Amino acid sequence: MNPPVFIIPLWADLTAVALGGVQGALFAAGFQGQRRLDLLGVAIIGILLGMGGGLIRDLLLGVTPSTLQNNWYLLTAIGASLVGMLLSGIFQRLNRAIVLLDAVVIGLFGAFGTSKALALGLPAVPAVFVGVVAAAGGSVLRDVLMGLPVAIMHVGSLYAVAAGGGCAVLATVAAFGVPLPVAAVVGVVVTTVIRVLAVLFDLSLPEQRKLYRRKVAVETTGIPIIRVDDADA
Repeated sequence: MNPPVFIIPLWADLTAVALGGVQGALFAAGFQGQRRLDLLGVAIIGILLGMGGGLIRDLLLGVTPSTLQNNWYLLTAIGASLVGMLLSGIFQRLNRAIVLLDAVVIGLFGAFGTSKALALGLPAVPAVFVGVVAAAGGSVLRDVLMGLPVAIMHVGSLYAVAAGGGCAVLATVAAFGVPLPVAAVVGVVVTTVIRVLAVLFDLSLPEQRKLYRRKVAVETTGIPIIRVDDADA
């Protein structure tokens, strides 16, 4: 059976790039002191968040990056990041809107990555992987460039998990014969809902240290614990 045909609409791709650029500007606005960024720094972060996911996606798929085949991708990323920086004061007061914006961006990049992978004939599991990497790729590049801890590697609010859930649902729905554009919309919705709920209810995966301590506690149940106060007595 031939793989489904799927072409990412230019307006949809540019929307994702623009939203990523705005995210980059808001991120840059949070730096103070010696870490303050100028216009070039803001533009670079906007480009990374707006175009990074698409670049990584296409490199994984072995195709020419679509973000380098049209002038509008780079112009959109730069313009959105600068507009976001100028309006950062307004955006920062709209916390709920920022949470929703972040969730939609994750969903869009994840859905586009998984859909494009499926359209190129990749199996479902690798396609989901491509989608998750595309969703998180921009933020990873940003953190590496800024010398910051990579956010998705630490306890947080289900960033990559939300993308993985949406991409998995997308691949599952597409496997039942649903057209990829419709499946992509479903994937974006699922990712957005998971991400928003995770932020609102402060959900996260268990911390590694807690799992380790729980394991140690179980293994040493029969070993008496001597406290410092007891030893002094």
